[in-house]
Amino acid sequence: MSHPDAAPETADYISFEEFRNGLPHGRFRVIVSPALVVPFVSHLTHATMLSIALIGPGIAAALAGYPWLGGPLVLAGILVRWSVKTQASRILLHLATRVPSVYEQAGEHGVMEVRRA
Repeated sequence: MSHPDAAPETADYISFEEFRNGLPHGRFRVIVSPALVVPFVSHLTHATMLSIALIGPGIAAALAGYPWLGGPLVLAGILVRWSVKTQASRILLHLATRVPSVYEQAGEHGVMEVRRA
């Protein structure tokens, strides 16, 4: 038996268009899972592959005697990965308001939950 004050077990479905139009007006509350957002955004943005593509040649250039070329490449690869890790929630919200498939996937995988305010 459920209590009248209990929250509903399933949330109302909110379409992409309604979410995109209502979010700037404060009609929705977005809850992002901190444990799932970093891997999800890393996968969407291909951040790991980009980091490897920058760090690998950077190390090779530094070992070949070009540290002024290799150092910035390694640093850039590290910064890409770090920035995605620290800004994952903002990146997800940005992508979710512009790409319908990202909005749907984030909701399906439990990365992002949208509730009416």
